[in-house]
Amino acid sequence: MVKRTLSNIVNERFFKGKAILVFGPRQSGKTTLVMSLLKTKSQKILYINGDEFSDREALSQPSTDKLKSLIGNKEIVFVDEAQKIAEIGNAIKIITDNISSVQVIATGSSSFELANKLNEPLTGRKYEFLILPFSFSEMVNHTSLFEEQKNLELRLVYGYYPEVVLKKDESKDLIKNLTSSYLYKDIFSLEGVKNHLLLEKLLKAIALQIGSEVSINELSRHLGANHQTIEKYLTVLEQTYVLYKLSSYSNNVRNEIRKSKKYYFYDIGLRNSIIGNFSPLSLRTDTGSIWENFIITERIKYNLNNNRDVKYFFWRTKQKQEIDLIEEHEGKLSAFEIKWNKTTNARIPKTFTNNYTVDKTGIINSENFSEFLI
Repeated sequence: MVKRTLSNIVNERFFKGKAILVFGPRQSGKTTLVMSLLKTKSQKILYINGDEFSDREALSQPSTDKLKSLIGNKEIVFVDEAQKIAEIGNAIKIITDNISSVQVIATGSSSFELANKLNEPLTGRKYEFLILPFSFSEMVNHTSLFEEQKNLELRLVYGYYPEVVLKKDESKDLIKNLTSSYLYKDIFSLEGVKNHLLLEKLLKAIALQIGSEVSINELSRHLGANHQTIEKYLTVLEQTYVLYKLSSYSNNVRNEIRKSKKYYFYDIGLRNSIIGNFSPLSLRTDTGSIWENFIITERIKYNLNNNRDVKYFFWRTKQKQEIDLIEEHEGKLSAFEIKWNKTTNARIPKTFTNNYTVDKTGIINSENFSEFLI
């Protein structure tokens, strides 16, 4: 089994008086992570599965007495697929407040649903963790840097979903299957997602312009939908961990682009599946965009796995000076350009470094990227 970097951090949060919430995309390894931790525990465990009707009913209309009766002599309550349980927020709050000897740990594949049910009742009562598909650094630790560099093109085409990685002979079928079941079933079941065709077209439009600035106006015209619907569907795709966005960084430089945004995929294999292109890099015209998406996503995983609280931006001026990735961490800025080819002429614009205090800069390419991600 591939050891997840966050497992030690999650393990340290047990019995600290708060619920532990593990979010992330479907099939990213949330349940596997929790189960591996629970196997090391000596305490008695109650398993509750949100997919089971009887388990959902058991947590309906929760009260202290009802939950005490349900839990009995168990010391850990593990709620899997918690977002499917209507009153899960209140149930976890009651356990955390009134049955304090019991540790609750819950997984959820959709922050869109789960967070809405938890935020109010669990303020100050929870630790939250985001588990994404395997990272470059986790796979380096599992095999070796040499082995993972050798598999780089495979990762750029099929991504890092655990099953896809562990069954590489079936990579294409598995990522297509995941796309079909995850995107075109799970997301369509969410409240407010009614136009299936529009969501598919929107995903393909975003997939074809990763690394480029996205205009809601242009998407609205191109897809024949109003602004509010486009923005709503993009929010759903963010909150279900399909996409994330980078906003433009601006503060005090004239002619900076101030309100633009870019969208990237949490897994590049999912993106390639959406557009139906699994061609090798030598036959592609989008290698640069794939590489940019891959590096930014892996950097996000690296920072998450190392418990670093980082904000991410891109930067561009009206004169088309640009920086692919700006990181803001503890008040310090770092700026990185991302290029697949090491021979590509790239630099950090002096307009940026002359106007901002920059802690670190770098050009990340296909030869030096490992230092950036491990």
